[in-house]
Amino acid sequence: ERPLSSRPQPKMAGACRAWRLGALLLPPAWRLRAPGRAFGAAAGRGGSGGGGRLMLGAAFALGGSAGLCLAARQRLREHSAAELPAGSLQLTLYQYKTCPFCSKVRAFLDYHGLPYEIVEVNPIMRREIKFSSYRKVPILLANAGSPLQLNDSSVIISAIKTYLISRRNSLEEIVSYYPPVKTVTEKGKEVLEYENKYWLMLDDKETKRVYPVKEVRVEEMKWRKWADDWLVHLISPNVYRTPKEALASFDYIVREGKFGTLEGLFAKYVGAVAMFFVSKRLKKRHQLRDDVREDLYEAVNEWVKAVGKNRLFMGGNQPNLADLAVYGVLRVMEGLEAFDDMMVHTNIQPWYQRMEEVIQKTGV
Repeated sequence: ERPLSSRPQPKMAGACRAWRLGALLLPPAWRLRAPGRAFGAAAGRGGSGGGGRLMLGAAFALGGSAGLCLAARQRLREHSAAELPAGSLQLTLYQYKTCPFCSKVRAFLDYHGLPYEIVEVNPIMRREIKFSSYRKVPILLANAGSPLQLNDSSVIISAIKTYLISRRNSLEEIVSYYPPVKTVTEKGKEVLEYENKYWLMLDDKETKRVYPVKEVRVEEMKWRKWADDWLVHLISPNVYRTPKEALASFDYIVREGKFGTLEGLFAKYVGAVAMFFVSKRLKKRHQLRDDVREDLYEAVNEWVKAVGKNRLFMGGNQPNLADLAVYGVLRVMEGLEAFDDMMVHTNIQPWYQRMEEVIQKTGV
């Protein structure tokens, strides 16, 4: 299935983009991210010393990382989820606050009114996720009778949504419907991807209740995939477009992330310079225009056109999973110049404001 944008699209090569995890609906503030594989590769070549590690950590805090989603679930020993009311899901989200994939998960959890505990991960040492062989975020620890670890933002969302709709199966069984499979990239590198990650695992009766016609389900899945495969890749080139924007972006990352004093200073200034130049490589990699704002505007207006004038959200009167995914990605730019420009030069504002309002009403 080809991405929807008329612009040339990046090839995913089977890799699970590793900016995931969500918790805590943040007040309208900014959040960023950097395209995972490209940034991770560039920063990784900075060397294995302290400077390279700090720079890489700063990138991870933005949501950019290179790596694979290694396991769909994992038994927990030392870490348990937050204490929540009896009979409800117990959820703990390990995240980088500024990660767009984490923002997606937070938007989903908040819209559905699911309480959860947040653990902010230090992007350099990552001690908070030492218990996990999977070293990326988001990680969601979920306990609905037995403790599970879920990775990959789209798997997390699909599995939890399935569980909320259908209590016929245990969460553990539902997660097993999203198995990791090995694939090989164009460069011959073996990676893991998740099967079915945009599907809700429902029976016929449940499916008809949630998706009255087949086209509704197809549309939702298509745009969820578009958000992961295309929209996220427009964020970094735009928030790091100029030296001034890059510095503003890293200033926010350091303030909102979990950095030590020296780590933060290094990440802010060295990271900003590095990501300004990396953003130019990303622009070339994803075949963006010289003015990357134009690609952002085109994508956003494409989404607005798909929603249409006759419904409040793609989901109709209430957001569906595609609405939540697109909103989660876009809101990482709040407070940045790119976000303000997007609001002025596209038609996104009415839909975006409706999303903010409905999540505030239904959220925790």
